[in-house]
Amino acid sequence: MTSSIWSCLIKPKQRARRTVLSVTFLILISVASIAHAQNPGRVVLGTADSFAVLAGTTVTNTGPTVVTGDLGVSPGNAVTGFPPGVVQSGTIHAGDAVAAQAQQDLAAAYNDAAGRACNTVLTGQDLGGLTLTQGVYCFASTAQLTGTLTLDAQGNPDAVFIFQIGSALTTASGSRINLINGAQACNVFWQVGSSATLGTTTQFAGTIMALTSITANTDANILGRALARNGATTLDSNDITRQSCAAAQPTPTPTPAGTTPAPTQSATPPGSSPSPGASPAPGGTTPPPGASPGPASPSPGSSPPPSASPTPGPTTEPQPSPSPGGTVLPSPSASPTVAPTQAPGPTPSPSSTTVIPAPDDGDGGGGGNDGGGGGGLPDENDGVTPQLPVTGSSRALEAALVISLELMLLGFYFDRRGEMLNRRARARHGRSRRAF
Repeated sequence: MTSSIWSCLIKPKQRARRTVLSVTFLILISVASIAHAQNPGRVVLGTADSFAVLAGTTVTNTGPTVVTGDLGVSPGNAVTGFPPGVVQSGTIHAGDAVAAQAQQDLAAAYNDAAGRACNTVLTGQDLGGLTLTQGVYCFASTAQLTGTLTLDAQGNPDAVFIFQIGSALTTASGSRINLINGAQACNVFWQVGSSATLGTTTQFAGTIMALTSITANTDANILGRALARNGATTLDSNDITRQSCAAAQPTPTPTPAGTTPAPTQSATPPGSSPSPGASPAPGGTTPPPGASPGPASPSPGSSPPPSASPTPGPTTEPQPSPSPGGTVLPSPSASPTVAPTQAPGPTPSPSSTTVIPAPDDGDGGGGGNDGGGGGGLPDENDGVTPQLPVTGSSRALEAALVISLELMLLGFYFDRRGEMLNRRARARHGRSRRAF
């Protein structure tokens, strides 16, 4: 009887704890799933990445088209209209092994994009006027773009946009795609179930992977790629610029030892002895008059004349001079050059005595690099802040942490409430036992 009463008394507290833990666990799983769904990951193109234009049967062109990147066709081998068309920063591959391999990799990328889980269904909607964030968008049949489609990376340069289109993709004349807040054309993929047709003066962005054919009408420009698997790619006075995602800007490295003299060294006046900081290495030669005693390569077999023995100055703090190989070597024939007042400390490395490291200008990369191409298309790097980008996953994790903290506070409240109820129940139980 007593044990059953006590089990009933502690049940509210246990239930509260179990409920809080279960809800927290479920919310964390849900947030992680949402973050994964919002971050689909880039479609790998393989060797097709280097191609701006690719077709299965033929590539035809009319007018002064400019293709930046490789142009290829396979299994066909017909390429017409070049010239007047121009291929720059690339090569024409007409029916060769390179184009065949690119077609195989394109087929794999096409299937990859088609197999991604759809996040948002846009069937029946016009893409014009929409602002979309990263994710996978699908159309059961055709897709139409009339006007402006805005792709917003929300400060994440790795944001990926994948469009799954069941049949045809068509853009009206004058349509365009704007890339904002770090969105990059190299992270936009259009998987088209049949053919893609771009209207005149369309400003398009992304990689078109069409199962059949691609037609770019007069003055339609693409910041990305036009890759057709089985049919033809038809061009007419277009500008097609293949772009890869910007790599991280490397950090400037110090100049190798032995190329820049230390700022404390100065030219030796004619006829004077070098300062203690310019002691010649063994086998070295005395610097010529007026020359800087930097780490120039010594002539083998020569030795410094007796008059060039360094003499410790009363106020100049001596510094060891590096050999050409970057190792500080003492001079066996010269008198000691260490001043008695020199503070003890670790021997400086060669780079610290002879090299002035280049300052880091803090430029996160891409300053002044204008993606430019594509006839008025917005630069895909505009607004990108590479330092500590805020990704969709980080936002989801932040939300999960906030929710978890709130649930912990709620659990603390229920614990305190349960303890209070238990105390009251024990008090009532004690009173009832005394009454009996």
